[in-house]
Amino acid sequence: MVVEIILLAVALSMDAFAVSITLGLSVEKPRIKELLIPGIYFGLFQALMPLTGYFAGTLFASKIQHLDHWIAFALLSFIGAKMIKESFEKNEENAKKNRFQFASMLLLSIATSIDALAVGVTFAFFEINILVAIAVIGFTTFCLSVTGVKIGNLFGTRFKSKAEFLGGVILILIGLKMLMY
Repeated sequence: MVVEIILLAVALSMDAFAVSITLGLSVEKPRIKELLIPGIYFGLFQALMPLTGYFAGTLFASKIQHLDHWIAFALLSFIGAKMIKESFEKNEENAKKNRFQFASMLLLSIATSIDALAVGVTFAFFEINILVAIAVIGFTTFCLSVTGVKIGNLFGTRFKSKAEFLGGVILILIGLKMLMY
């Protein structure tokens, strides 16, 4: 189950990674603060959302336990398909706008972590150590977000759609694996 949690953490981090790449485009040379801010925001939200979803899922997990694998498959497939769809859309954001301000980072953090809320609900159906899972998800997102800002600054937007696409594919594959159990 550890491998699945790590893969899930990477998949969930892809939205934050992609956004971090675009944030890296908005600065000429990112300072330490501009590297860490997305990692802290995105990592924190990516950890809190599955925890919130987990507790919400435990409230009704016993009532629908016989459907848990189908629910997990549907949620992960939906999220994965959404990420794959978004990987093909063109996003014409203004790269010069300061995206590191509190309000901007808060909105971006919520937007990139909504998927993690649904994944947290699926955690309630399986024997998963939620504290380990959210720690891995938060840390992975932090690392990939910091890296994303640097990559965005160095290489531009060419990785954005590929990262979202890969994240979507990984989520769908994890959903399919859950159907087998």
